[in-house]
Amino acid sequence: MSAFLYNIFIRGFAFFMRLASFFHPKARQWINGRHNLMERLHTELPALIDGRPVAWFHAASLGEFEQGRPVIEAFRSRHPDYFIFLTFFSPSGYEVRKNYAQADYISYLPNDTPTNARRLVQLLRPRLVFFIKYEFWYNYLHALQPSGAIILSFSTLFLPHYLFFKPYGGFYRQLLNCFDHILVQNEASAALLRGIGYEKVTVAGDTRFDRVQQIADSTRTLPEIASFVQDGPCLIVGSAWEADRAVIVPALNQLKTPLKVIIAPHEIQETELARWEQTLAGKTLRYSAYQAAGFAAHSSPAAQYLLIDNVGMLSSLYRYGQVAYIGGGFGAGLHNILEAATFGLPVLFGNRSFYKFQEAVDLVAQGGAWAVADTNEFQRKLEDLLKDPLLRTSRGHVGRRYVQEHTGATEAVIRRVEQQLAEQDVS
Repeated sequence: MSAFLYNIFIRGFAFFMRLASFFHPKARQWINGRHNLMERLHTELPALIDGRPVAWFHAASLGEFEQGRPVIEAFRSRHPDYFIFLTFFSPSGYEVRKNYAQADYISYLPNDTPTNARRLVQLLRPRLVFFIKYEFWYNYLHALQPSGAIILSFSTLFLPHYLFFKPYGGFYRQLLNCFDHILVQNEASAALLRGIGYEKVTVAGDTRFDRVQQIADSTRTLPEIASFVQDGPCLIVGSAWEADRAVIVPALNQLKTPLKVIIAPHEIQETELARWEQTLAGKTLRYSAYQAAGFAAHSSPAAQYLLIDNVGMLSSLYRYGQVAYIGGGFGAGLHNILEAATFGLPVLFGNRSFYKFQEAVDLVAQGGAWAVADTNEFQRKLEDLLKDPLLRTSRGHVGRRYVQEHTGATEAVIRRVEQQLAEQDVS
C-alpha cells in the first residue's frame, strides 16, 4: 500500500460510513460526532489549553480506553499542569466516556486525512502523544513526527500474522519509525519488532491488569443485584454476541441445577434484548424494569434471568457471580476476561479466537478458564462448576492470582514517560 492508496481508503471508508448512517445507529453516531468537528476544535480548544503543555491520549474504543485509563490517571496525578486531550475512534468509546472527569477535553478523532492531521497537530502542539494498544494512523503519525512531540504506544501486542511482519508490509513497518518508543505487553511482541530491526521497544506488560485490579479494589456495591441473586449460584454473561447466545441458551434451557443468570449483551439494542427474551425458557427481567419497580425484592425471585439494558455496569456485576461466560470467542475477538478473573470467577468462552489473547491462553493452560466448542461442552463445564464448590473456588483463585501477578505495567509506562521527558529537556 502507498500513501495515495491509503488516503483513498480513508475517504472511501468515510463515504461508506455516511451511507451506513442511514441504517445503523453506530454509524450515525460516527458521522454526527464528526460533523464540523475540526471547526469546533479550532473554536473551543485555544482558550481551554491557554498555553499549557498538551498530552494527547488516543483510544480506538471503550476497551482500549479502560486499558489506558490507569496511565491517564497516573499521568494526571504526576503532571497536573498538563492539558489532557482524549480522542476516540469509535462511538462505543466516546458516547460512554465523553464526560470522563480526568480529561480536559474529549473528542472523536477527526478522519485521518492529511489536512485534518496537519490542522489538529498545529492546533494542539502536543508535547506527548499516547496511542493505546492498536492505533497506527498514517497521516497523524507523519504530521506528529516533525512536530517535536514524544510519540508513545503502550500495552501494544504484536502477532506474527500482522502486516508489519509480512514481506509486503513495508508501508506499515515505516509507521513504527514514527514512534519514540513502543511499550509492548510481552517478550514475543518485542522479539517480533526486533526481528524487523525496530529496537525502541520495552516489555512493560498490559495496563489492563492494573485497571481490573483498580475495579476490584473500588467496585461499587449494587444492592439490587444482591437482591436478584439472593443466596443461589449466579452466572454472569458478559459482552455476549449472537454466536454466544446460540451456544449458551440451549444449555441454559436444559439446565437442571437452580441458577440465576445476569446477561449483559454486547449490543444494547431492542432487537438483541428481545431475542434473548424469546429464546430463554425461563422468566426474564430487564434491569430498567427492575429499576422502575424500585428494585423491590419481591420482583426478582420469580425471574431467572436479568438482562442488563445499559452500558457501564458489567465490571461491577462480577462480584455477585460464581462463574462467568465472556462473549466474543466465537467471533473475531474475545472480550475482557480479566474483569471476571480478578473477582475469582472461573471463566468460560468460545474456542475460535481466544488464542489471540495471551491472558486467555494462559488461564486455559493454568486451569482458570475453559474454551468451549459448543453447547454440550459449555453445559458440561458449567454443571461441573455449579456442582462442585471446591472446584469452582480453586479454579477461581487461579484467575485472581494471575491478575495480581501481572499488575505494574502502568508504573513501567510512567517511568518511560519521565525518561523521555528528561531526555527531551536535556536536548
